[in-house]
Parts: sequence; C-alpha cells; structure tokens
Amino acid sequence: MAGPLKGIRVLDLTRILAGPWCTQILGDLGAEVIKIENKATNGDVTRRWKLPSEDSERDYSAYYCSVNWNKKTMLLDLKDKNDQQKVYELIRTADIVISNFKAGSAEKMGMDYDSLK
Repeated sequence: MAGPLKGIRVLDLTRILAGPWCTQILGDLGAEVIKIENKATNGDVTRRWKLPSEDSERDYSAYYCSVNWNKKTMLLDLKDKNDQQKVYELIRTADIVISNFKAGSAEKMGMDYDSLK
C-alpha cells in the first residue's frame, strides 16, 4: 500500500527521538523522507548509541533503526556553505521541512525559518 502521503517529499533535519520519530511516521504514511545527517560526525550520533547487548560491528544501533526506517539519508555538514546550498536545493523540491535544532543552532547554520522560507 502506498499510503495517503504518497507524492509528498519531507526534508528531515531532525535528530534525537522526537524529530526522527515524527518524520518516520510521515514515511510510514507514504511520504518520501530525506534525512540529512551530520557529515562531521559520520552521520546521526544515535547510529552509535548501542546497548551492551548489541553487535559492536554494526554501523547502526537498534535505537537509530527504531525511528529512522523508510528514509533516504544524505551526509552533509550544515556549517559548510556548499552543503548548505545542497540543502537549499532540496528544500525547493520539498513539501515539508522538519527540524529540531538546539536553540540558536539553526540561525548559526542558516537553517532557521527566516533563512529557509
């Protein structure tokens, strides 16, 4: 089943539980979700948040997988001007942009509402 959000593109600029879970639900409903992960940290830091019982050789944790299925991922450094331009290009084709940056971080990277609108 394609889902009611088929044809909707979501740009996911989120991290840690609430944001990724929100965008995952949109993906579950059929949206195309493109998750931007931090190139400087080799991807979302939650990829490495593993329980002692998890396989240390795996590239990703169960935690990361639990809120990031149904997504395409891109590694970009949002502090890099060239990578910022790539995000701006993706935003032009997105129907929805979701972020949950720490206070003040979005403005520093040019990823706040006023910069993106």
